[in-house]
Amino acid sequence: MISSGEPLNEVFLNPGEFYFGGERTRISTLLGSCVSITLWHPRRRIGGMCHYMLAERKRPANAPLDGRFGTEAFEMFLQHVEAVGTQASAYQAKIFGGANMLVGASGEKMDIGPRNVALGRKLLASKNILLMAEHVGGSGRRKLHFDLWSGDVWLAFPEGSDAQIRSKRG
Repeated sequence: MISSGEPLNEVFLNPGEFYFGGERTRISTLLGSCVSITLWHPRRRIGGMCHYMLAERKRPANAPLDGRFGTEAFEMFLQHVEAVGTQASAYQAKIFGGANMLVGASGEKMDIGPRNVALGRKLLASKNILLMAEHVGGSGRRKLHFDLWSGDVWLAFPEGSDAQIRSKRG
């Protein structure tokens, strides 16, 4: 637990941004069809959050990783996990967002949010990262706060409906 006298590092992620850090940090973001994955190492109390907009792209050769794309944001996670000398499977994950908010030219809902969620689940499973909880889908925006000192995620879903909520005990 963080004591009241210790300074808090507050980080806000815009779409496409990524952060990985230590225990005196709160990471926040706002989501619609975008997805955020949180990773947290319960023993070391380190972790991070990404905020990706689209599942993937054809990445040009020698192009830097771009956090706007889920596959590349996840690669950023893996690089940080390795840099701190940990294994991906030692982390706990939570996934949020993927609302069905965007409408195509002919008025039909686009499936960007659901595709983003499906990719996030697939990437976590590929590295045996335990998915502890998710709040995905629906039709509204979400506001998240992720506390690295505890692994807790605080969620506001003020205008949403029909979200799928799943939680596991680990």
